[in-house]
Amino acid sequence: MTRRGFYAEPVPALAAGDLLVVDIGQLCTVHDPQADQDGPRRGAGLRDVGVIAHGALAVRQGRVLAAAPEQELLQVMQSGARAPAGVEVVSAGGQAVVPGFVDPHTHAVFGRTRQDEYERRLRGETYLEIAAAGGGIRASVRDLRQRGEDELVALTVSRLQCLMGNGTTTLEIKSGYGLSLDAELKMLRVARRAAKEAGVRAVLTCLAAHEVPDEYRERRADYVALVCNEVLPAVVAAGLAERCDVFCEPSVFDLGETEQILRCALDLGLRCTVHADELEALGGAALAARLGADSADHLLRVDEAGIAALAGSRTVATLLPGTVFSLGLNYYAPARRLIDAGCAVALATDFNPGSSPLASVPLIRSIACSQMKLSPAEALVASTLNAAWSLGLASEVGSLAPGKAADFLILRGDDFRLVPYYGGVDMVAAVFWGGRRVA
Repeated sequence: MTRRGFYAEPVPALAAGDLLVVDIGQLCTVHDPQADQDGPRRGAGLRDVGVIAHGALAVRQGRVLAAAPEQELLQVMQSGARAPAGVEVVSAGGQAVVPGFVDPHTHAVFGRTRQDEYERRLRGETYLEIAAAGGGIRASVRDLRQRGEDELVALTVSRLQCLMGNGTTTLEIKSGYGLSLDAELKMLRVARRAAKEAGVRAVLTCLAAHEVPDEYRERRADYVALVCNEVLPAVVAAGLAERCDVFCEPSVFDLGETEQILRCALDLGLRCTVHADELEALGGAALAARLGADSADHLLRVDEAGIAALAGSRTVATLLPGTVFSLGLNYYAPARRLIDAGCAVALATDFNPGSSPLASVPLIRSIACSQMKLSPAEALVASTLNAAWSLGLASEVGSLAPGKAADFLILRGDDFRLVPYYGGVDMVAAVFWGGRRVA
């Protein structure tokens, strides 16, 4: 859908210190002023990227001031045929401009990589077999507990810079490789420090219920009590996270344990999200919807009851196709069924050292289109505005609406559809965060 311009009210003139991006061949605002106050995009709304042809983007103090056809913007903002003195002008060179990508599910804080497990899977071992033998999450836990905060910050900053170079301007970072009071707090401190140092916007999530650690394997109830009675209260007291997550699966935390932990988190003032219905249709999606969770993530095995519950709620279905791709599975989350049922769908990398070492939202979008049959427009909305809704940040990021943070990308190409089309190719020419170029 082609749109006219959007302006802050009242319409101001451009002034010294403002930023003006011109020569935009295709400006995708992902903004619908009538619909976007009501909640995340669904159905046909997922296909509306808010294209403005031959556009320009004006920024003041890190915020979007206006997005409009270039000549219209210059006239409306009393700038005549060119920007006034003191305005920084950036030419997009006829390329497309889109909002910065929002990645709502990452495990970016970890120590060593796990390419050994990748090779074992190629030889036929499954994810669950490797985990049962002491690999997987528990291997990352043993490694992370031995590392100092400064070392982990340096490792994490490098990874965040890689994500940013691929167009990510906002992301979520989970804990979950600590699985003890001290190590979980350490992870969240590392995440906050690294995000600040890298200059990326981050939402922090406590995932102490990521796995049962080695020392509690025969005392599951004691570990659930530790999470509820010690870890979550300490996280809240230190202000280290906004949300709580649980890996809800029969082999990890069952429905009863998941609900116990999440209700504790909600009582403490945290929002929640759920690793749901990834390996089995356990009912995690329906639980997430019932508790008013921000999102239910993975959903490879979600059943019709789970789909209906999500469709009738504001809980976003966050899909992680990179995990399926990296694990070499032959089935993806039922994206088309979810969309057709009226669910709000988002995309994320699930960037982690084991099951999805992919730090590229563009690659995730390409997989989502080719393997899950999302359209390029649906994939763009799912990785910008709907992803922002899933993090509780839709009023701040996810679209180029007046007043929002001026996080945007200049692409290598004049059409946003080229990003998934050229799977694996670097299609991000420039990354701007708060109106400032960062990559």
